[in-house]
Amino acid sequence: MEDRKIRIAITHGDTNGIGYEMIFKTFAAPEMLELCTPIIYGSPKVAAYHRNVLDLQANFSIINSAEEACDGRLNLLTVLDDDMKVDIGRPTEESGNAAVKALDRAIDDCQSGLVDAIVGAPVGDDNFKTGGMTYDGQTDFLEKKLGSDAKALRMIVGKRLRVAFVTTEIPLKDVPGAITQELVEEKAAALHETLHRDFRINNPRIAVLAMNPTTGNGYEEDMEETTILKPAIEKLEKSGCPAFGPYAAEEFFGEAQYMAFDAILAMYKDQGIVPFRTIEHENGLKIAAAMPVVMTMPDMGAEFRKAGKNEIDEQTMRNAIYSAIDIVRNRADYDDARKDPLKKLYHERRDESEKVRFNIPKKQVREE
Repeated sequence: MEDRKIRIAITHGDTNGIGYEMIFKTFAAPEMLELCTPIIYGSPKVAAYHRNVLDLQANFSIINSAEEACDGRLNLLTVLDDDMKVDIGRPTEESGNAAVKALDRAIDDCQSGLVDAIVGAPVGDDNFKTGGMTYDGQTDFLEKKLGSDAKALRMIVGKRLRVAFVTTEIPLKDVPGAITQELVEEKAAALHETLHRDFRINNPRIAVLAMNPTTGNGYEEDMEETTILKPAIEKLEKSGCPAFGPYAAEEFFGEAQYMAFDAILAMYKDQGIVPFRTIEHENGLKIAAAMPVVMTMPDMGAEFRKAGKNEIDEQTMRNAIYSAIDIVRNRADYDDARKDPLKKLYHERRDESEKVRFNIPKKQVREE
């Protein structure tokens, strides 16, 4: 990496939401400016409006391009026209479009090497759209922006859990038809690479959750666990990706079996996100993993009902920034070490005892 501070593009999110409040509160701590050079992708007028409404002491330097960003300052790059209307607490098409414009510019700059990573402030679920096209969140926009070959691994990360998803924004009734052996293998392999490259875990262990509530109790042989998940896990293990399971989610989380693993692969969104938020409570973050552009986001919505009231805890924004910085550094170290690798130096010896050690029984018989 260049001998300079990591530059983080911070998009302002929905301009009628909590984005500016989170950003200003985050960088009220001087030590944050020592960790990175932040560049807000937004509007000076909108930023000043939020600052006045919230009565916050927040200074920022207006710049016209990322090249002008200065260390030790909160830089603001203008991506919107000055006549932008602000209606705090009310999601509008204009405020959603403003969020899209900021993210679009940030992605361009990240691809050009002007910034190192993106942290996206919260956006609305229903008004994140532009040009008549609505997106299922910022990760969906990133995928479409980068092209058809870009397939992000959606992750949610906390202090104790890292959860990735095979499927996300689809109805529950469509999940069984969407789950295939190939898709499970693809997502597990992407998760394995992410744990290696972005989190620097040398021998990551992945727990694969079962599709159905209970496994291994005499169910039909054509169940997803038998026909899809078990063959996928066996193939992954043979390829050098330590995957274990499938585990019934109720027992896996209820008995704290997750503590034996580095990450969890859930089959659908609620299967992983509900226990995650129950165990982690707050301050989790989302990661658009397995992408050439590093992007993290706070695990929360635009919180329109709280916008403009100075009630938001900014810690999840800090966590998203910390994670983006760590991923940038970890990727650089990982990639540098493998530019001209010595095979024996970087060869990892597989320990077959791992398979036995982490093969947690799927159902423990309790004596009455």
